[in-house]
Amino acid sequence: MDELLKKIYRNYKPSKLINKFNASSNKEKTNKNSISTSSDLVQEGIIAGQKIAKISVITLLSIGIVEIIAGYYSGSNVATADGIDSVSDSLISFIVLIGLRIAHKPADRKFHFGYHKVESLAALMAAIGMTVIGVVIFYNSYQAWLHPHEINHPYIVMAVLAGASALSLHRAFQMRTIANKYNLLSLKTDARNSIKDGSASVVGFLSILLSTQFGLLQMDAIGGMIIALYIFSVSYISLKRSSLILVDSWQNPKLTVMIKNIISEEFKDEKIRIREVLLRSSGMVDQAEIHMEVDGKESVSEVEELSLKIQDVITSRFPSIERISVVPHSYSGTNSNAIVKRNLLRNIKLKKPSANTNRNKLE
Repeated sequence: MDELLKKIYRNYKPSKLINKFNASSNKEKTNKNSISTSSDLVQEGIIAGQKIAKISVITLLSIGIVEIIAGYYSGSNVATADGIDSVSDSLISFIVLIGLRIAHKPADRKFHFGYHKVESLAALMAAIGMTVIGVVIFYNSYQAWLHPHEINHPYIVMAVLAGASALSLHRAFQMRTIANKYNLLSLKTDARNSIKDGSASVVGFLSILLSTQFGLLQMDAIGGMIIALYIFSVSYISLKRSSLILVDSWQNPKLTVMIKNIISEEFKDEKIRIREVLLRSSGMVDQAEIHMEVDGKESVSEVEELSLKIQDVITSRFPSIERISVVPHSYSGTNSNAIVKRNLLRNIKLKKPSANTNRNKLE
C-alpha cells in the first residue's frame, strides 16, 4: 500500500500539476500576445499614416499655391501645370487621410469584418482624381505647344520649382518608409504621387532652363506634357492595385503553397490533409481560409484544438494575416467508399451491342 501511494505521489506531484497549468497559461498568453501585437501594429500604422498625411496636405497645398502664382506672373505653362498638380495632390492626400481615419474604426453591426477596405477605396478614388488632372494638364500643355511664348522672370520660377522639388521628394520618401513598414496601400499611392510631384518639379525646372537659355520656347509645353504622362503612369499602377484588392484578387500564389508546406511540416503526426488555402487582401491586413481534411472519428473538441493550433502557427509566421478561418472536412471510411463509387460510375462506359449479338437474337 505504501509503495502504491509513493507511485501516485511521484506521478502526480503538485509541482508537476502546477507546471502543466503554467505551461498551458503561458501558451494562452503567447497566443493572445501574438494577436494583440498584430492588431496593435495595424493601429500604429494607421495613426502614423494619418500624421504624415496631414503634413502632406499642408505641404502640397502651400507648394501648389506658390507655383500657380509664379506661373501666372511669369506666363510659364509648366509652372502652372506643376502648381495645379500639387494642389490636386493635396486633395488626394486629404482623401487618403479620410480613408485612414475611417479604416481606424473597429468592426460593428454593419461592417462585421471592419473598415479596412475603405483604405483601398480611398486609393482608388485618388487614382481616378489623378487621371482627370492629368487629362487637364495635357490639354493645357498641348494648347501652349501650339501657341508658344516667352517666360518672364525665369530665375524666380526656377528657384520656386527647385524648392518645391526638394520639399516634395523629402516628404515623399518619409511617407514611403511609413507606407512600406505598415503596408498601407493608400499611403503608398500618396507616396508615389508625391515622388511624381517632386520629379515633375525637376522636369519643370529643366524645361524652363532649356526654354530661356537655349531659345526652345516649346520646351515649356513639352515639360507639361511629360508631367501629364507621368501622372497617367502612377495613376494606372494605383488603379490596378486598389481595384484588385476590392474584387478580392490575390496576386501572390507562392504564399498559399508556403502555408500548405508549413502546416504539413508542423503537424506531421496529425492525421490531416490540407485541401486548399484561400487568401484575400483587405489592404492593410490579409485574411485566410484554410480547408483541411480530418478523420471523421475525431471529436469536435479535438478538431477545434487542432484548428486553434494551426491559427497560432500561421499568425506567428505571417503577422499581416489578421483573420484565419479553418474549415474542417471529414474523410472517414464511409466518405472514401462514396468517392470510390462515384469514380466507378464516372468511369463506366456504355458498350454498344455488336452485330453478331443482334443476329443471334433475331435467329
